[in-house]
Amino acid sequence: MMVSQAENVQSNIWQWQGFNIRYQHSGAVGAPLVLVHGFGASSEHWRKNIAELGKTNRVYAIDLLGFGQSAKPTPGQPLSYTFETWGQQVLDFCQQVVGEPAFLAGNSIGCVVVLQTAVMAQDWVQGVAMLDCSLRLLHERKRAMMPWYRRIFAPLLQRVLANKAIGQFFFSRLARPKPVRNILKQAYGREAAVTDELVQSLLAPAKDDGAVDVFLAFIGYSQGPLAEDLLPQVTCPVLVLWGEADPWEPIALGREFEQYEAVEAFMPLPGVGHCPQDEAPELVNPQLRDWVARH
Repeated sequence: MMVSQAENVQSNIWQWQGFNIRYQHSGAVGAPLVLVHGFGASSEHWRKNIAELGKTNRVYAIDLLGFGQSAKPTPGQPLSYTFETWGQQVLDFCQQVVGEPAFLAGNSIGCVVVLQTAVMAQDWVQGVAMLDCSLRLLHERKRAMMPWYRRIFAPLLQRVLANKAIGQFFFSRLARPKPVRNILKQAYGREAAVTDELVQSLLAPAKDDGAVDVFLAFIGYSQGPLAEDLLPQVTCPVLVLWGEADPWEPIALGREFEQYEAVEAFMPLPGVGHCPQDEAPELVNPQLRDWVARH
């Protein structure tokens, strides 16, 4: 266990199904809150939130299997990189580490993970907060609504990248500081939040054995649940925060989540892009803290 005295954040390893899972923890009182990152990220993407929220709550930020400092086993040996796998991981974490029902907050695909957890075991989830939920626009069921050329291009690209040599070459070109920085500048509404620290936190796990296989497995994953499949089954309260400047998950589409009974509030964040917790922690942290306190 490592402790950052400045931030009062502990870094720990939890054994899950024979694999090392890294998580960070802060706070000794209050209701538990588990934070789940998006694709290609890790618990470091919550570095501006963990200690601050830990002042009033017991906060945990977990690295999903395949990401961050967690293990990256070969896909399918024995686990596949699916929302069912990650949902079970978060559920087991709540049961084995947190020890009681928790509030869950996710960003991007992390939103689908926490919704999956809430559906799997409603008694273990007190509430779900969704930050710019992944709409999974390349899902096979959504391709039918795309123009014909996009319906053809997406699966063609997946088949090309499934070639191991091509996929590894693509990953090697992508996992470099300049491409990562450019992607972040596209995704973030606040360009000043794209720092060297952020870029390095995303690049470091890409050097691990198995990282390229995890990346390619998820790129080829067009099945599994959508948020709109899971939300009707969720019985706990749901809070939705959405960056108005998100270019990947348009807020106009995100507003469709307001129709679900479980969604008690939808809060737009002006000038913020796809990762509100990192871009605008001064907006996100109070909302999460107040939402947990209300419930």
